[in-house]
Amino acid sequence: MNKKVVVLWIAIFGLALLAGSAQAADKFGYIDLSRTFNEYNKTKGYYKALNDKGKIYTDERDKKVADLKAFQDKLSLLNDKEREAKSADLAAKVKEFQDSDRQKQADLRKEQEEKEQEILKEIEEVVKKYSEKEGYTLVFNDRVLVYQTKSMEITNQIVAILNGGSGSGKK
Repeated sequence: MNKKVVVLWIAIFGLALLAGSAQAADKFGYIDLSRTFNEYNKTKGYYKALNDKGKIYTDERDKKVADLKAFQDKLSLLNDKEREAKSADLAAKVKEFQDSDRQKQADLRKEQEEKEQEILKEIEEVVKKYSEKEGYTLVFNDRVLVYQTKSMEITNQIVAILNGGSGSGKK
């Protein structure tokens, strides 16, 4: 029985050594996802287009608000009977404006969320392909790490690939 215990311990020790040597071959990296997202040219282009849409929307909204204020100012010049008749019309226009405004803001937010998810999916795919090509076992988001060494960061390579470069930057 003593021999069996010794053999068992030797087997366990051998397996531990093999597992340790296998882990030594693992390659780990991390990516600054926020920086990658912000430095990706597609993100920059999208945010420029979104800002342009937002400006057009704001200009249209400001014009509608000015029209409503003008209508309200005209209403205050009318006599009581005419004001009463037109105030229901003003209330309907204000409600229509508010509903339209809420819907437009919701549409812009939804579009932004969808585009951001699309961009994040592209980043994820590039990280996956790069990791497989370079032999990385695990790549982490830097936000979940308490400590990391810069030698394990692959952000520059991923940004270069996303923006059409070779990704042969500093590792």
